[in-house]
Amino acid sequence: MSYRFPLSRSRGFTLIELMAVVAIVGILSAIALPAYGSYIVRGNRAAAEAYLLTLAQAQAQYFADTHSYATTPAALNQPVPDQVAANYKVFIDASDGPPPSFTVTATPMGSRQTGDSVLTINNSGARTPSSVW
Repeated sequence: MSYRFPLSRSRGFTLIELMAVVAIVGILSAIALPAYGSYIVRGNRAAAEAYLLTLAQAQAQYFADTHSYATTPAALNQPVPDQVAANYKVFIDASDGPPPSFTVTATPMGSRQTGDSVLTINNSGARTPSSVW
């Protein structure tokens, strides 16, 4: 009497199935990663723009109190937020005039923000470049 072992079905994935999954993941990541990177850049830019607006508002209050403009964010009691400090260098160029004026500039730094625009706002509220504000 001979015993036959039933043919058992092997478990696991074939190499072709595995390669198909790897190809699909590769295609999806090739599409998703650049889009995600642009969202990160725009989010960092939005944080910098909000901070520049805060500085411009603080400059107006500082001018009302002292009749001159501050030259540093510390003088305005407005420390640079971590997200902005990690991606932009913020400078204030104040002139005693006549008439007194200021320009706040955020220059992108770091590898992610390198291609971004230099953001500025001045005492009259003019923002450049207008295409990204």
